[in-house]
Amino acid sequence: MGRFTFRLPDIGEGIAEAEIVAWHVKVGDTVEEDGRLADMMTDKATVEMESPVSGTVIEVAGEAGDVIAIGSPLVVIEVEGAGNEVDRAPAPKAAVVEQRIAAETPDADDVARVEQAAAPAREPKREPAPAPAPEPAPAAAGAKAPQPRPAAHSKVMASPAVRKRAADLGIDLGEVRPAEDGRLRHADLDAFLSYNAAGGFQPAGRKGQDEQVRVIGLRRRIAENMAASKRQIPHFAYVEEFDVTALEETRAQLNAGRGANVDGRPKLTMLPFLIAAICKLLPKYPMLNAHYDDEAGVVTRYGSVHLGMAAQTPAGLMVPVIRDAQDRNLWQLATEIGRLANAARDGSAKSSELSGSTITVTSLGPMGGVATTPVINRPEVAIIGPNRIVERPMFVKGADGAERIEKRKIMNISMSCDHRVVDGWDAASFAQDLKKLIEAPALILAG
Repeated sequence: MGRFTFRLPDIGEGIAEAEIVAWHVKVGDTVEEDGRLADMMTDKATVEMESPVSGTVIEVAGEAGDVIAIGSPLVVIEVEGAGNEVDRAPAPKAAVVEQRIAAETPDADDVARVEQAAAPAREPKREPAPAPAPEPAPAAAGAKAPQPRPAAHSKVMASPAVRKRAADLGIDLGEVRPAEDGRLRHADLDAFLSYNAAGGFQPAGRKGQDEQVRVIGLRRRIAENMAASKRQIPHFAYVEEFDVTALEETRAQLNAGRGANVDGRPKLTMLPFLIAAICKLLPKYPMLNAHYDDEAGVVTRYGSVHLGMAAQTPAGLMVPVIRDAQDRNLWQLATEIGRLANAARDGSAKSSELSGSTITVTSLGPMGGVATTPVINRPEVAIIGPNRIVERPMFVKGADGAERIEKRKIMNISMSCDHRVVDGWDAASFAQDLKKLIEAPALILAG
């Protein structure tokens, strides 16, 4: 029998380490060739490690949440034959202990020097132990002893109305101090409720259990990235109100008579229109489609729009990337949005599909609030967040110049920008130009 050491391979350019997200084997398990060993996370992609040999697992490196360097041993497998590791007979534990004891044992001269240095020192004076506290004296004759609270399961005297009220409130009558005659009344329930209100009263039997959840994998990566973004980037937010009534009408016309997917074209949502409008404007505002390397002091402005699309998944927030979004029409954008969102949710997204974005759009859809202040996806310098669409009465000027009140669909769009690169004037100008496109959707489709 031999030992085969499986070392963590190079799983991405520039990757120096990876985090263990989940083990699929443990010590003592038999693994087949190409069998699953562990899931490793690098950057924002999870990579599945497979065994190159068959055998029995005899060692694993760490547990979920530990970070392993590229080239370090991940799993040791006992195999038929020589394996890839030369047998090394480790020194017996006893010999190791003896060597350490010998190394730590001082010689006679050392002992003499220590004793000589310690000779003038005297043992500190010890204080006498305090006398035991006297036992409390018995209560004076005739004095009333404090009335004990009845046990939770002892018989409690109370009227049916009091019992029903206590049951409705979830109060255990055994926890309530009765009046002097031992009978519980409504006033005693009121006193119990008043006393426990300040302490956050919870009905008996409904207390939840504390739970500690280890932050590992994608959740830890998100936490680290968000903390670094807020720590290093001076954010500023800009929110503008958009009238999307005409855009929603245009969208409904384009979707009319279509199923979920006709001729390979999915139904259109708001997002493809917004992305198309953003792509149309970014050549005019190149400082928004950029990365900032603060260590080198260099801003890289991109000619193509690789648009990050923040997507919620069971594992946490992921940002798949629509490559060259500026070259896609509305239906192509809608198709790619759906494909990438599904890949992120089921874990099939590739590492190349989860990196390299130049600007990000984040949307909570119908769950969106009135306004948001999204966190920038470093090293980008801007992020755009559409919010919930609401219907409101608005003053609208007609062709005759007269104003009238109409029901309109209104949506706020939020932006967060890196103030080291983007000035407030630039963000406001971009938002106003975006407003013109969104409120006149024919301009998005033109050209």
